[in-house]
Amino acid sequence: MIHNKRPVYLLAGGRSRIRKVPDPLIQAVFRESGTLSPTIAYVGTANDDDEGFFKHIAEYLRENGARRVNHVLISPAKMDLKKAQDVLKSADIVFISGGDVERGMEVLNERNMTHFLSELYKQGKPFFGLSAGSIMLAREWVRWRDPNDDSTAELFPCLGLAGVICDTHDEQDGWQELQTVLKLGKKNVTGYGIPAGTAIKVSPDGKVEALGGAVCQYVLHGAGVDRSPDILPVNNA
Repeated sequence: MIHNKRPVYLLAGGRSRIRKVPDPLIQAVFRESGTLSPTIAYVGTANDDDEGFFKHIAEYLRENGARRVNHVLISPAKMDLKKAQDVLKSADIVFISGGDVERGMEVLNERNMTHFLSELYKQGKPFFGLSAGSIMLAREWVRWRDPNDDSTAELFPCLGLAGVICDTHDEQDGWQELQTVLKLGKKNVTGYGIPAGTAIKVSPDGKVEALGGAVCQYVLHGAGVDRSPDILPVNNA
């Protein structure tokens, strides 16, 4: 088995994201894959494989040079598992799209696709995500059994291909959900708040780099979560 030495790219997206063509963040992902015109397998379980959502994202990826963007249909009740797996295997890059993190992971678990995606990554397949898709590629996230009762907050596992905890484009609300995740987890673990228009590049050795702008860091010390210095891009990517 080939062990993947490729980093995972976690993009924030967000409503304030300026639509650039070419987008330097997308271009960085494509360069990492070894081709600037890749075939991309689009995973949209976080939005129940909404066709309008797919068309919007696929158009943007093609504008940035993608040769083809194939919709991997996983949410439909009568999904073709073998076809979905074949599309994922044949792609140059796998993309995890946005929507709702808990729903996205629920569908992947129901369809027995989490292990397949993990094995695909271990075999060398590049992955990147956007918004909720970025959180799904990370270690874990939070849900509330009762949305009106903070004491019912609990963690649930995500794909874990990027060995970090992160949130995306929540800067206006002060990264409250990210801080909740940290409070429910282990001490001295860093959480990354990825503002709209930025990204992080997470290497298999745990190194985290900021792309496109400053990225926030939070760490749980004792009973509270403290803001650490932002990480800054090392270049103009």
